[in-house]
Amino acid sequence: MPATPIASREAALRIALAARALNSLDVQALVGALVEKLEAPLTESKLGTLTVDDIRVILAGDFAEQGCHVGVEDAALKDAVRLLWGQGVESSDFPVVDSSPGGDIPDSIRVAIAANRGENLDGHFGSCERFLIYLVSLTTQKLIDVRSTVEADTTEDRNAARSALIGDCQIAFVQSIGGPAAAKLVRAGVHPIKKPKGGPAHEVLVELQARLASPPPWLARIMGVPAASLKRFEELVQAEGSA
Repeated sequence: MPATPIASREAALRIALAARALNSLDVQALVGALVEKLEAPLTESKLGTLTVDDIRVILAGDFAEQGCHVGVEDAALKDAVRLLWGQGVESSDFPVVDSSPGGDIPDSIRVAIAANRGENLDGHFGSCERFLIYLVSLTTQKLIDVRSTVEADTTEDRNAARSALIGDCQIAFVQSIGGPAAAKLVRAGVHPIKKPKGGPAHEVLVELQARLASPPPWLARIMGVPAASLKRFEELVQAEGSA
């Protein structure tokens, strides 16, 4: 399969939502089946040609000619096809990106949140459907992007591709992450933070904002400022030097 079998982010979003509608079908398997039928790259126009029977045959695989029951209700098949056509995508639970002008926020850091539903931290690094990308400062949270992981999951090294997908961030909040995946994320320059209980993204970021004014050493290093816990020692040294 080509390294990038999906032509656009819109096509990737349609496929991700369709896979969820099909009883959370493995996205990589669905992409492979669609490439076999439609050929790469998968474009929005190609996805728009699919029918319910096409999806039923894809799910049945080698047993399609025997009329195999695919284990998915007709309503779900129809929903998946509509999503592949692009219908209902805008009303999905993908949060709305803040497109207001202004560019980067002064003294902000870029934060990724592993998500599956809405604007929540509810995903594991290696299996979440998307990453929500925020600019976060002491006073502001701004959702600047929503990045589907579909294309990353079609590559040979999914964890490396997912790390590269959020490589412009300084921090990634996840419910869980394995050791090898965490190492790849750190090599990409991103600091992983595990919050197993998850929660609304806003609340997670409020906790982070509370630490920005007086950051511990690990966060100060990311921000490029002196650590609060070391500041008093630096002041002491300066005072002794001027005595």
